[in-house]
Amino acid sequence: MARTPQDITDAELAVLQVLWEHGPLSIRRITDELYPEGTQAQYATVQKLLDRLEAKECVRRDRATSVHVFEATIDRDELVGRRLQAVAEKLCGGSWTPLLTHLVHNRKLSPHDRQTLRQLIEDLEKPRKERRGKEQS
Repeated sequence: MARTPQDITDAELAVLQVLWEHGPLSIRRITDELYPEGTQAQYATVQKLLDRLEAKECVRRDRATSVHVFEATIDRDELVGRRLQAVAEKLCGGSWTPLLTHLVHNRKLSPHDRQTLRQLIEDLEKPRKERRGKEQS
C-alpha cells in the first residue's frame, strides 16, 4: 500500500474525522461541519482536501448522483496504528516499549484501562504458552 501516515495532513484529518463521525457526506455537508459560516473559499478548500484524500485512497467518491458523496475508506483505528508505528520507527528504533512506557507513566490509567491492558497481555501470551506446552510434550 502506498499510503503512509505522513500523507495525511491535519486539514485532511479534520475531513476524515467528519466522515468517521457522520458517515458518507456531500462536500457541502462536510464544509458545513468544518466551517459553520462556510464561505465559497472554504468550500473550495474542502473540495481540494477531498481530491487529495481520494488520490491517497483514503476516501471514495460516489458519482451516482449529481451531488457527489464522499466516504472514508480508511478507518480511525488503521490510521492510529499507522501513525503510532511511524512514531515508534522514527523515535524508538521500531520498539514499542519506550512509546508504551511513556504513555502508561504519563497518563493516569483507570481501573478499566489497567484491566484491558492486562487482558491484552494475557491474550498475547496464550499462543506462546500453548506452543511451549506442545513443544514440551
